[in-house]
Order: sequence, then C-alpha cells, then structure tokens
Amino acid sequence: MKKVLLWLILGTKGGLNRAKIIKKLKERPYNLNQLSKELDLNYRTISHHIDKLEEMNIVEPHGNSYGKMYFLTDEINETYDEFEEILNQVEQ
Repeated sequence: MKKVLLWLILGTKGGLNRAKIIKKLKERPYNLNQLSKELDLNYRTISHHIDKLEEMNIVEPHGNSYGKMYFLTDEINETYDEFEEILNQVEQ
C-alpha cells in the first residue's frame, strides 16, 4: 500500500487533491457532490480522483447513482499512518 500511496500522492499531478479527498473520507463518508463542496473543487475533478482512488483500492462506493457514498477501504484504514507520513513529506 505504501508504494501505491507514494505514487498517488507524490508521483501524480493531482496528488494533493487525492490526499485531501482521503483526509475528508477519514472523517466520514461523502458523496461526490458533498466532497466537491467541502473541498471547493469541481465535481468532475472529484469524480476523476475518486475513480483513480477506487481503482487503487483506497475508496469504495456504497449505494446507487447520485447518492452513492464513498468510504475508505479497510486496507487504507489499516495503513493510514503511512499515508500521514507521506503527506508530511509533501507538506514540508
């Protein structure tokens, strides 16, 4: 998981936005519209990043259509300390 997180956050253009999404979803589940408002990012931007995070088994959807809520997977919850370490590297 650490390699995946390093690539998603440090190795890609949208890494900081993905990190913000992960941090928000650690607080509680959100749908795309809620994340867009909370993070002041375009809905399509959020949707793109959520798709990437889902592909990498970091978030998982529950529900249908517009109201679909996103949660962090058990795998990322178990390694959240690694995520915070990586994020600290970016913020320094």
